Amino acid sequence: MKKNSTKKHQLLLCCMMLILSVSFLATGCAGNSKQEPVAAPETDAAPETVVTPTADAAPETVVTPTADAASETDAASSSDITVLGEGSVSFPFTVVDGDGNTTQFEIHTDKETVGQALLELELVAGDDSEYGLYVKTVNGITVDYDSDGKYWAFYIDDEYAASGVDSTPITDGSSYAFKVE
Repeated sequence: MKKNSTKKHQLLLCCMMLILSVSFLATGCAGNSKQEPVAAPETDAAPETVVTPTADAAPETVVTPTADAASETDAASSSDITVLGEGSVSFPFTVVDGDGNTTQFEIHTDKETVGQALLELELVAGDDSEYGLYVKTVNGITVDYDSDGKYWAFYIDDEYAASGVDSTPITDGSSYAFKVE
């Protein structure tokens, strides 16, 4: 009888271990696994296209094609970057309007602050206040808190800015944005 009891315990223990093993495999070691995304395979997509303007032409536009020709138009329209200005310093600048539409710029300047660079290129406009420039218009879109209940929020590296655009120095590697909120 003792021999049968030992075999039953061994069988029960093996079954429990098998169940645990299967559950670890199914959940990726209890759900704590962090998997890296798999990169899409490279294709024979056309190289990056750069259009350089003449003195009287529109700003330079950089378009990076996608691997999938069917989605190329959609991806290109969402990844268009308009290059504006001239200068030794450049930074990315993004505008997100009230409908969530995003416009991306690459700003080139010799100015010291983000506000000076954007004012020079007429990308922002507003009123001077005791706190600095109160931006009401960005990329031709005017938003006024007094009439709309919305405003242009200034972001530095995807963080709500603690300084005004006109007092924010251009920092190498930083990105700047205005979003309607």
